[in-house]
Amino acid sequence: MALDKDQFIEDLKGASITDLNDLVKAIEDEFGVSAAAPVAAAGAAGGDGAAAKTSFTVELTEPGSAKVKAIKAVREITGLGLKDAKDLVDKAPSAIKEDVSEEEANDVKAKLEEAGATVTIK
Repeated sequence: MALDKDQFIEDLKGASITDLNDLVKAIEDEFGVSAAAPVAAAGAAGGDGAAAKTSFTVELTEPGSAKVKAIKAVREITGLGLKDAKDLVDKAPSAIKEDVSEEEANDVKAKLEEAGATVTIK
């Protein structure tokens, strides 16, 4: 017996949702397959690609007009000496903190912006 695919498609178009659901279950049982497997695999792949970022880098983009305040803030945040903090601010854009949590990155950003600096979190 040859399968008439056009007739089969026409039969599917005329079937109710309940009939189609029963057909899917019967095919899954008969052939040992799952219609949900490709959807689940695609969902898992999408979930991995959108995994939450766990480490951030805070970059001083521009020290702003109050450079001294930015240097003081960098010293407080990093624990660097005056000369090292000044060098870091002078070389902007430069990374102030690397591989920190989102909360710490936001805290550092807030302190630097309070000092008048422009900051980017990467």
